[in-house]
Amino acid sequence: MTAALGMVSCNDFLDEMPDSRTDITSEQQVSLLLTTAYSESNGIVMAEMASDNTMDNGATFTFEDKVVEEAYLWKDITSEDDDATKQMWESCYHAAATANEALATINEMGNPANLQPQRGEALMCRAWAIFQLANIFCLAYNPETAASDLGLPYPTTPEKILKTHYERGTMAQLYANIEKDIEEGLPLIDDNAYSVPKYHFNRAAANAFAARFYLYYQKWDKVIEHANATLGSDPEKMMRDWAYIAGTMASNFQDRCNQYIAVTEPANLLIETASSSMVYWLGPYDLSRRYGHNISAIAQMETYRTAGIWGEYGSRSDLWLSHSCWGFSEKLCNSKYYGYFEYTDKVNGVGYRRNAIVRLCANETVLCRAEAYAMKGDFQNATADINLWLKYNSRNSRQVTEDDVVNTYKEMNYMEDANQRPIAASDTYGTPKKRLHPLGLTLSGEKQENFIHCILHMRRCETAQEGLRWMDIKRWGIEIAHNRDSQPADTLFSNDPRRAFQLPGDVIEAGLTPNPRNN
Repeated sequence: MTAALGMVSCNDFLDEMPDSRTDITSEQQVSLLLTTAYSESNGIVMAEMASDNTMDNGATFTFEDKVVEEAYLWKDITSEDDDATKQMWESCYHAAATANEALATINEMGNPANLQPQRGEALMCRAWAIFQLANIFCLAYNPETAASDLGLPYPTTPEKILKTHYERGTMAQLYANIEKDIEEGLPLIDDNAYSVPKYHFNRAAANAFAARFYLYYQKWDKVIEHANATLGSDPEKMMRDWAYIAGTMASNFQDRCNQYIAVTEPANLLIETASSSMVYWLGPYDLSRRYGHNISAIAQMETYRTAGIWGEYGSRSDLWLSHSCWGFSEKLCNSKYYGYFEYTDKVNGVGYRRNAIVRLCANETVLCRAEAYAMKGDFQNATADINLWLKYNSRNSRQVTEDDVVNTYKEMNYMEDANQRPIAASDTYGTPKKRLHPLGLTLSGEKQENFIHCILHMRRCETAQEGLRWMDIKRWGIEIAHNRDSQPADTLFSNDPRRAFQLPGDVIEAGLTPNPRNN
């Protein structure tokens, strides 16, 4: 892939949505309304802190807001920061409410043909918002327990009565509602309705969302169907070219980050803005170094810089991601997101931390499809997708066989006891291979299990700093431990209810059933 030409600057994108229109008509008003149907808050900080992508670097270092420590310690979140549970809950439900308002308006107008693309976007936005909440506040979908596991309210009409009472329902009901919205909304999506499709649910993004949703739903054929619709007949044209970013671009963090989020980057499918400190806490900034992606304990033992299906390269792995890292030894990051500040008062230095974030991309969709193929026992196609990812992520464009995949991960040691997480950065043990306790399904043998280990390792590297590792930990019942300075490590077992973040305190006080806790 070549350098991005005419790239929209990150500052311009953060200033305002690029779809501002003139000569407003009723149709345009609905379109404008839907620009606010995307949440400005996400759970990335909480998910990264809760996952095994983070460790405690010791009391020598500090953290900026208590949401960081509360999430790392798997405690109920009491912070009201932009990256905490309260703000995410309010922002996602606001997005869903906006989508409902748009749907109601379209219905009142007689559901005309010219508003079907807007109807499709509204349905996708509602499903997306509630899906994000489910990933934080609910346990992973388990077909054996979904009929009793707590779900979340799924409002489908605008609120007409103050303090409307809602019930949480079950995960079975929640996932059925998300599926219904996707199946109804996706066929209506029309890229011609947008001036900049990648800031909205365009068809590729909608199908990528569907592929990820069905992966979590364990409907493998649907994963493949929607991944195919995203990637098309020539998926290589959509892969992010890390060889260009890490091997050709100048060694400038901001430039590489701007390339990563560029609307001209073929791999980027959906880009959103956020009011968040995510970049400052996860990125190469001298803030919140207490909890981070430690180089020697995590990167070299479990993620970017460890051996994998991609091979090895000196002190680093033969993975381009390991050659595009920045930061401190206590928290290593990749060149994905640069921190921007939106001033409301430049004189007094008052304003908001803002980010542009890639929420859906082709590289992750390829790995969704690879996992679905592996779960169907189609190892030939799973290997083809592994090789597609490797071609654009390994320094030697390595291509592998089915036996290579199996043998590479078969020969790795398990991290038998989750408490083996290194207590100090100087400790030199660890492995990316952890016992799987899958929810509601059984792996059919050694070959399938090692394919899953391989794909999960690739997903962990691909999606670092994006919160998706937490979802994989939940889906596969992976047991992890968090070291604690001067205290014994705490282990999160596969049946631990803390795998679902607790609802915000004021939501519980209003009468919504809280998530259970062992204590």
